Amino acid sequence: MEAITTRCLIIGSGPAGYTAAIYASRANLNPLLYEGQQPGGQLTTTTEVENFPGYPKGVTGPDLMEDMRAQAERFGAQIRPGRIEEVNLDVYPFEAVSHDGQLIKADTIILSTGASARYLGLPDEKKFMGMGVSACATCDGFFYRKKKVAVVGGGDTACEEALYLSNIAAEVYLIVRRDVLRASKVMQRRVFEKENIKVLLETKPEGLYGDEFLEGVKLVEKADTPDERHYDLPVDGFFLAIGHHPNTKLVERWIETDEAGYIVTQLPTTATNVRGVFAAGDVADPNYRQAITAAASGCRAALDVERFLMENS
Repeated sequence: MEAITTRCLIIGSGPAGYTAAIYASRANLNPLLYEGQQPGGQLTTTTEVENFPGYPKGVTGPDLMEDMRAQAERFGAQIRPGRIEEVNLDVYPFEAVSHDGQLIKADTIILSTGASARYLGLPDEKKFMGMGVSACATCDGFFYRKKKVAVVGGGDTACEEALYLSNIAAEVYLIVRRDVLRASKVMQRRVFEKENIKVLLETKPEGLYGDEFLEGVKLVEKADTPDERHYDLPVDGFFLAIGHHPNTKLVERWIETDEAGYIVTQLPTTATNVRGVFAAGDVADPNYRQAITAAASGCRAALDVERFLMENS
């Protein structure tokens, strides 16, 4: 199979990858984008997106991604299904191999492989994703106005999610496996002072229930003790707040990451420690993880690529 050459290889889709493809295409770079294992990224598991500019009536996550994809193709981006299985950043042009054995030689690479929410591994957890289960309170909290929700986790992130939701939902249950919160003292104080947050210590979820939409969570309190108790907690929303893991395995041999595994970029640019390789979206963002910030970083990455190629041609 003859190698494909490209001035810009984009690995991963979602708001970052598709936006990078739009800008790179408009700069006549003829980018090649591989969509990855989940075309469209995490937004394809979200039903309604109401905070993305340009959609005053809201839009579903899949429709938003399809619009971005179509816009990139309109300007000439080559978008391929499938994933990149291997890369070699020791050679230049860089080399990559797709899932079907296609060799790609690229002058630049944009990494937009995203970050994946950590799951509990509960039965029906993924079945209700977007139908009551969410990994982003900022994204989906609005849909639970004056309803009952649960947040699982005991760290700062979980407390932040619970506090955010407490200003929207009628009741918030913070489900904590341990007998104490791991969050900072300040965050703990804020949570315990909030009247509509109830902290359930020494409690863990063991299942979800509902028909088409989530109706509640099955809990066990004080498991493996004489006081063990199983019960159902009716809730409309169930928020995972046990962390994300950035999808960096493909490039971990070469690319610098922080302690949590997120790609470190050379601010104010999107450049990584490897010249000619750039990162955009959640794979390099442990703080915001929003569709709009991912899209913005995709724009920045494409502009950085254009500048790099002009200076090194």
